[in-house]
Amino acid sequence: MKKVLVILLCMGMGKMFAQGQQSAFKSGEWLKFRMHYGFLNASYATLHVKNAIIDSVPVYHVVGHGETTGFASLFFKVDDTYESYFDRKDGKPYRFIRKINEGGYTKDVEINFDHVNDKAVLYDKKNNKKFNFDLQDSIQDLISAFYYLRNNYDPSDLVQGEAIDLKMLYDDDGIFNFKLKYLGKEILNTKYGKVECLKFRPLVQSGRVFKEQESLSLWVSNDDNRIPIRIKADLAVGAIKADLDGYNGLKHQFKIIMD
Repeated sequence: MKKVLVILLCMGMGKMFAQGQQSAFKSGEWLKFRMHYGFLNASYATLHVKNAIIDSVPVYHVVGHGETTGFASLFFKVDDTYESYFDRKDGKPYRFIRKINEGGYTKDVEINFDHVNDKAVLYDKKNNKKFNFDLQDSIQDLISAFYYLRNNYDPSDLVQGEAIDLKMLYDDDGIFNFKLKYLGKEILNTKYGKVECLKFRPLVQSGRVFKEQESLSLWVSNDDNRIPIRIKADLAVGAIKADLDGYNGLKHQFKIIMD
């Protein structure tokens, strides 16, 4: 599930917006994704944006949840929750929470970001351990990265074949360097109709999970919302596909191509 969320939530798109560009999302936005593993309707994942306050700072509170359903849950039970609190103005993360149960493999992690002192403390609650990290420019957590990029990058400035870099911290593995290569535009047939999308290829680590470094493809709506529409991944065993299955509270009109 973490591999899928990494791709769903880390979709960078070109150069910085001109100052004053309107936000791509608002409080109340809700997205739902249906995931397939082979012929199985394997799981669902949702993202919900809310308002909150952290240390007197107005923040967005995003909750991401994923779980296996139906026949697939008999083979591999997944129940994951991710939460992020990030600044409504500049997108800086203040707190990140990760609680997962994947076939009996569990984690319970909380990260608190101190941007005044450029430090972050990760608390592994399961093992009662703490880890300290020095922050770098534009550091994001796994959830805040998606929303930061939606608000701060302009699709019109994309260059085909070029990659976008982003630094993230979401686990005790340390700061993660994420790369995303732009491949061009493509029209997808979806349950809502035809949608013009921007296609990307995240560069991932080949080996235990993914077949090779460029095993993933993803499509993002080419409109003012910039939401994930589809993901396809070749895994070391089998393949996975995720499609946008539901949405509510979008800030902008979801553009469908009318024949």
